[in-house]
Amino acid sequence: MNILLILIPLALALGGLGLAAFLWSLSNRQYEDLDGAAWRALMDDEAPVLPRSEDGR
Repeated sequence: MNILLILIPLALALGGLGLAAFLWSLSNRQYEDLDGAAWRALMDDEAPVLPRSEDGR
């Protein structure tokens, strides 16, 4: 029964910390462009680099 005196405040503190982190991410506009990051991960922005031969061509 004494363990509940530790676990309940610990659970409430961790829940409050998670809520604070979520509210911080909302206020910093972390969820504005959800599709943009997914498309950027799939797009090839740079041309592939071809290996050079030993004679420099």
